[in-house]
Amino acid sequence: MYSSVDTIWVLLGAALVFFMQPGFCILEAGLTRAKNAGNIVMKNLMDFCLGTIVFWLIGFGIMQGTDIGGIIGAPDFLIGGDYGAEGGYPSWAFVIFQTVFCATAATIVSGAMAERTKFSSYCIYSVIISAIIYPISGHWIWGGGWLSQLGFHDFAGSTAVHMVGGVAAFLGALFLGPRIGKYDKDGNSKAIPGHNLTLAALGVFILWFAWF
Repeated sequence: MYSSVDTIWVLLGAALVFFMQPGFCILEAGLTRAKNAGNIVMKNLMDFCLGTIVFWLIGFGIMQGTDIGGIIGAPDFLIGGDYGAEGGYPSWAFVIFQTVFCATAATIVSGAMAERTKFSSYCIYSVIISAIIYPISGHWIWGGGWLSQLGFHDFAGSTAVHMVGGVAAFLGALFLGPRIGKYDKDGNSKAIPGHNLTLAALGVFILWFAWF
């Protein structure tokens, strides 16, 4: 019923995308002050831990379930349907593949709001984007929604994942404003001490490896 090659290919792709999670984590830890490194690492971890739970509970069905009016998928609590047969791989291989993309979209935001977001508040954001925001926009593109019906095609997630995370990051940064000490009284940018650029470079390398 399933193709071993297709299944391995999907899981290999999921593993590579998963490596973007530690890549963002290391990059953001290197670009924040040492005293806040633990906080940013935990936020990235919560994107995957909390995000996976709510994505499996309700988000995946909203994204990949039967289309309702081109806007949303039919909810599928705890993913009871079979979503992989047409592709030649088990349903849960596809679920894992989509889960790591959801975590990637969520974790893009943590760096934009670094050093000025409460941990509890960030966890609430992570749950909302993983359960509602990313699944709905993902349904429009990858789940048979209205953009897909118009012929829109996103091969690797530039819109479905990175633009969604980028827009959320921009709005979060706009709402919170700059980090304390980032600008002087005249509005000129200032270097904030305490960054570890070697660590940040390692994060960039991991992201490059995972993406390309």
